[in-house]
Amino acid sequence: MKRGSRFSTLALALFAGSIAGPACTQASTADDPAPVEIPKVERPGVWQPTPGGTQIPLWPANVALAKPDSGDHPEATGNGSPLVGGRKWYWASYITRPTMTLYRPIGRNSGATMLVLPGGGFYAVATDLEGTEICDWVIRQGMTCVVLKYRTPQVWPKVNGRQQRPKVLLGLEDAQRAMGLLRHRAARYGIDPHKIGVIGFSAGAYLVANISNVEARTYPPTDAADALSPRPDFAIIAYTGRLWDSSRAKTDLTLQPWVTISPKAPPTLFIHAMNDPVDDVREAMAYALALNDAGVPVDMRLYARGGHAYGMRPTANPITTQWPGQVRQWLRDIGVLSGR
Repeated sequence: MKRGSRFSTLALALFAGSIAGPACTQASTADDPAPVEIPKVERPGVWQPTPGGTQIPLWPANVALAKPDSGDHPEATGNGSPLVGGRKWYWASYITRPTMTLYRPIGRNSGATMLVLPGGGFYAVATDLEGTEICDWVIRQGMTCVVLKYRTPQVWPKVNGRQQRPKVLLGLEDAQRAMGLLRHRAARYGIDPHKIGVIGFSAGAYLVANISNVEARTYPPTDAADALSPRPDFAIIAYTGRLWDSSRAKTDLTLQPWVTISPKAPPTLFIHAMNDPVDDVREAMAYALALNDAGVPVDMRLYARGGHAYGMRPTANPITTQWPGQVRQWLRDIGVLSGR
């Protein structure tokens, strides 16, 4: 049996549990009601963008890429569970040929660009909740928005019962390639190559932390785009994980040994709920303090309630309706957008 076939049965079982639980979705807490579960449905097919989006391959078709854990399994799409903001959310997975999808700004073009890295626990990519719906807001701010569909699944291995980071992170390679392409094609896309930032959610937020601090690529250069810096000009991190060493005391904010901190990291804004049951707020706090110690400008917006994986969908928790405005003001404060 081929590796991809062997994985498909196992992955579907893992995927069914992880995509609906700790990987990326809202969980109930003592303060919030239990989430409404719905049947998960997955079907073969390549994800297609919402109206207005132009999907672009990250690499030429003849470039061989390292495959996700599912090997050559055909790409699939599906809907997630539980409901978020009273609505279904959707994913793409078994992604072997990553893409970026561009959405043009509405009204005046500020020249700024936001690369969106959805979450999904590295099992999938939450294409609407933490992707296209974010772009719906971004383009109304006069910015170009780009959704990254990165290679998944890539399960993190465990050594002596402890989770370890893969030596080569496929999602990071895809994010770095996208940043290089955006800078290389800036004139074609009508964007400012010095105002390209990233926003990431959960697993995507972890990728933001990586691309902010590491410029070295783990893939061979393909063209001139790979000669340009992949480091973003600003970064927004929403409910991140996999950064704090949770094996230590809760008062110890030591980072995981695989986390790299660079004084060249861009200004960074954190969005996190104190009652997040999936990624502890210490994940954000530990990383924020390390950036601050390295001289990197850091802002944090912490809320008492909100849980995990809410995207921009309004709920009873103030964080879900207030964080977009906090982002807008922060972008003005750092000079990415005009106005106060």
